[in-house]
Amino acid sequence: MQEAWVQLQCPDCEENWEANVADLSSPDTTFACKDCGHERRLAEFMKTARDLEVLEQFE
Repeated sequence: MQEAWVQLQCPDCEENWEANVADLSSPDTTFACKDCGHERRLAEFMKTARDLEVLEQFE
C-alpha cells in the first residue's frame, strides 16, 4: 500500500500538523483537533484543496 501524507489545519485554533491518510477516516466523518478539541467534518481540516483530493482518493 502506498503512503500519503496530508496537511491539516484546525479552522478554530489554526494549529497545523501532518497525518498519514491511512490513519484518517472518510472526509465526512467528525474529526477533533488534537490541540483544542474543536470538532468538524474531517474535510474542513484539510489545509489545501489538494490535501482534500488526496484524502478522497484513498477513501
